[in-house]
Amino acid sequence: MRGPLSDSALEPYQPTAAGSPDPPGALESVVIGLFDRLRSGLLRYVLSFGLSIHDGEEIVQEVFLSLFRHLQLGRPRKNLYGWVFRAAHNLALKQHSRNRKLHDTVKFEAGLAERQLDPAPTAEEQLARRQRQERLLAVLRALPEQDQRCLRLRAEGLGYREIAQTLGVSLGTVSVTLARSLARLARADER
Repeated sequence: MRGPLSDSALEPYQPTAAGSPDPPGALESVVIGLFDRLRSGLLRYVLSFGLSIHDGEEIVQEVFLSLFRHLQLGRPRKNLYGWVFRAAHNLALKQHSRNRKLHDTVKFEAGLAERQLDPAPTAEEQLARRQRQERLLAVLRALPEQDQRCLRLRAEGLGYREIAQTLGVSLGTVSVTLARSLARLARADER
């Protein structure tokens, strides 16, 4: 494994006089040389963000295109090693963020699709509900008339005292009647 490259190793040529154009192909040679030296280490670093090989390769290519533009515009050539890794770092962070948002969106939409499935009960659920209602109605109809009235008044929201006054019975009678009736209904519901 090679150690860090020195600035001189990363700068195989110096530009010609200030303001003079670079010799033809000089920038390409610099970028290709840096690409050959740094590609595998840069790719390993980018992949450490949890990105796919495909995304990592694209980021590495984008970094070297950016480097070419950087050099073409005559920007500083100092610490190109750091510049390349910093550019890769920023692009990897962006891609990782995009992937997370995409993953979260897909996950949200999948959850939304699950919630939007037909909320109507299945045929089996409808049958079970209908059988339960029939059982409970049969038990309710089998109760004495006063017990049925107590249950209906309670279902309407009346308190025990109000039921006792309405039916002209004692509070104790309402309490015992409701307890006994609810117990029968609960037993029927357990079947």
